[in-house]
Amino acid sequence: MFESLSGKLEGTFKRLRNRGKLSESDIDEALKEIRDSLLEADVNLQVAKDLCKSVKDKASGSEIIKSLTPGQMVVKYVHDALLEAMGKHEALNLKFAPPVVIMLVGLQGSGKTTSCGKLARYLRDELKRRPLLVPADVYRPAAIDQLKKLGSDLGIEVLNVSTDEDPVEIAKRGEAHAKATGLDTVILDTAGRLQIDNELMDELAEIVETIDPHEILLVADAMTGQEAVNVAKGFDELLEIDGLVLTKLDGDARGGAALSMRAVTDKPIKFIGVGEKLDALELFHPDRMAGRILGMGDVMTLIEKASKQISEEEAKKLEKKIKKAEFNLEDFHSQLQTIKSMGSVGDMMKMIPGIGAAASKIDDSKADKEMSRVEAIILSMTPKERQQPEILDGSRRQRIAKGSGTSVEEINRLIKQFNDMRKIMKKFSKGGGKGMRGMANLAQTLRRNPGM
Repeated sequence: MFESLSGKLEGTFKRLRNRGKLSESDIDEALKEIRDSLLEADVNLQVAKDLCKSVKDKASGSEIIKSLTPGQMVVKYVHDALLEAMGKHEALNLKFAPPVVIMLVGLQGSGKTTSCGKLARYLRDELKRRPLLVPADVYRPAAIDQLKKLGSDLGIEVLNVSTDEDPVEIAKRGEAHAKATGLDTVILDTAGRLQIDNELMDELAEIVETIDPHEILLVADAMTGQEAVNVAKGFDELLEIDGLVLTKLDGDARGGAALSMRAVTDKPIKFIGVGEKLDALELFHPDRMAGRILGMGDVMTLIEKASKQISEEEAKKLEKKIKKAEFNLEDFHSQLQTIKSMGSVGDMMKMIPGIGAAASKIDDSKADKEMSRVEAIILSMTPKERQQPEILDGSRRQRIAKGSGTSVEEINRLIKQFNDMRKIMKKFSKGGGKGMRGMANLAQTLRRNPGM
């Protein structure tokens, strides 16, 4: 997401920084490059113009021309303009008497049904709510079956419906069932079409009039670019949506729709879909997104991902082992599995400030293959060898190489790198482990406040 835009902007900003002081013509030239980069990333034309005008208005004063770091100031102004375009983070409004009804609408193929499952998992696991999934797309039997399968995989109840039922009645019955069974949230999956038409909108409007949902979320496919923005405008004009769920951002290196939607509809993007798995739904944080676009990283999201994989208790145990120099290959293998569960190496690297575009050059398949080789080596050791790597003599290393399908040279390299890492970790822990304890405490805070 935003890979091409980030790369182009990085080149523009690098040239600005190298020039030292800037003239008005330097700024105009940079803004033209920025506008062209935004348009190539599929950002709406008017949004791109407004963003550049905002930067121009701030950068035209004598302050930036006299500044010792004018390039950095331009970056700051672009960052501010991106935030202005994308708005502030807005969470779901769940402050109603239960059951709270969340209605998902959108065109066919936008990922609406999958988003229902992802949203149900998020509400249950992150916000500790008790959701009910309600399939109201009776025109596409596969949609009902898909939602049932998602509910089964998640262990979340799905209202039993048939294709000859009226969608409005299904919505009413879903709300009544949730109230009767103590479920506090209803997630309503509605029918889509290949394009906006009167029949679709009339049905959705009737559902809205009948059950008055608390949140209407439009699910839009980011890969359709400008068409996604037009779809958002159409649904908002007819239904007055409360927010957007932007899907398939993991498959769109341009990402222009994410920049355009808020500015065009004045409705917040509340979630983004970043993969096919049911946990691949993220809260949309404009400030973090702006940081990613400008190569500033996204440390908060990285910490949140880590906090879901390691508890405070586990962090304390690991801290004690490091301080006592007891960190072994078994612990190392456990950390590798944690890293793998957080996503691709390239995606994580992009969240680290200062790495940005360099991370796009990382070959995830090669990185995953290398991690698998390391795992194979460690798993070919006996429990005693993993716990006491110092006993790994020549004959043991030969046996491990044969068992893991690797070479003795690779075993030697891994052991050397592991020993070097252990020395660094021990040195880090001499500060009383405050850094690691602080990370664990921050992880717990983030888990209790997911909208932070």
